[in-house]
Amino acid sequence: MAFSTTVSQRKYIKRKAPRGFLKRVFKRQKPHLRLETSSDLLVHLNCLLFVHRLAEESRMNAFENKYGIIKKEHVQAAAKVILKKSRG
Repeated sequence: MAFSTTVSQRKYIKRKAPRGFLKRVFKRQKPHLRLETSSDLLVHLNCLLFVHRLAEESRMNAFENKYGIIKKEHVQAAAKVILKKSRG
């Protein structure tokens, strides 16, 4: 019985949230602010969700305009829509 020479395509992402950077930025901007220990992770998650929504909206704008590539105009239009929605 011969062994398979194929390599598994599964890759594990080992990236972590930049916690030290986020804490340093919080301390510089608002030194008097007392935050919970996991608040930097929530900020990072919020940023990732915003970028994901921006990418989806940009893709939809490019698709509506019959472009195969997302251009700067599509991202700017999507940013206006998403920022209006996130204001509440």
